[in-house]
Amino acid sequence: MTIRSHFRTTLVVLAAITLALFLLSLTIGPADVAFSDSLHALFGGGEELLVLVMQEIRLPRALLGLIVGATLGLSGAALQGYLRNPLAEPGLIGISASASLGAVVAIYTGLSALFMLALPLMALAGAMLAVLVLKAMAGVDGRPLTVILTGIAISSLAGAMTSLVLNLSPNPFAATEIMYWMLGSLTDRSMPHVWLVLPFTAAGWLLLFRLGRALDALALGPDAAASMGIDLARVQWLAVAGTALSVGAATAVTGAIGFVGLVVPHVLRPLVGAQPSRLLPASALGGAALLLCTDTLVRVIAPDRDIKLGVLTAIVGAPFFFWLVWSHRRAGL
Repeated sequence: MTIRSHFRTTLVVLAAITLALFLLSLTIGPADVAFSDSLHALFGGGEELLVLVMQEIRLPRALLGLIVGATLGLSGAALQGYLRNPLAEPGLIGISASASLGAVVAIYTGLSALFMLALPLMALAGAMLAVLVLKAMAGVDGRPLTVILTGIAISSLAGAMTSLVLNLSPNPFAATEIMYWMLGSLTDRSMPHVWLVLPFTAAGWLLLFRLGRALDALALGPDAAASMGIDLARVQWLAVAGTALSVGAATAVTGAIGFVGLVVPHVLRPLVGAQPSRLLPASALGGAALLLCTDTLVRVIAPDRDIKLGVLTAIVGAPFFFWLVWSHRRAGL
């Protein structure tokens, strides 16, 4: 089997797994309903209550799991290729922390109680502000190390401001809501959230997928890439802007969900070969599959306790992170 055919087979398998998990996410829940009845209700047939559950609760949750998971996997693969850092992930450049800060401010000020979409819109504003600061500090032709250091500074500042908001919050209920939101979840999301996140994530995906050829060239080093006609400033803009649009929007509606962008590219990299461009679509499908699987497990393991999605991804991702660091240490990297 050639490398190209192996890559295509991998994508087909990942797509099939993602589709199967999407259907499971739609049909598994606290209500004991047959698979066929659930699908029938999804298209408006059957009992009115079941139709409401399928169309207004389960469908938005499954769609957001698909969109957010693909976003995190794709952006993780893109950043690892651009920064040439195997430990890079979307939170590294401060987008997730800044989006979380915007959402926390919306909860703290009470805007989220007055207007349903105030929270995701404020989170998007926080992500966009982080991009402006990142571009101003890193410069037009900023090197990956400069981007990383600036991102760490933005993330630290946003985290500190979030802690300050929690510290100053006079309302314990608001503080509890902030903490729950920061843990990440797909619970109680609706179709307006899907329509809000979709255009931003689609725009971000378009920018990130355009990085394919540049990432293949960057694997040889920045000087080699420049000699091949790759505009490094344009690559930086595509990577940062694409991550900000997609991950900022995803964080705006689900909260911070970590480790997906770190774990998925590493798991799939041996299956798609050495070309970073091939890792982009594979990681998008793998991220969607992982988040859909994790969200289904949340509902199966403890349906009455509302385990937060970000907690479960961290439980899975943190040991993998330790293993990754240990393997690089043994390899002398």
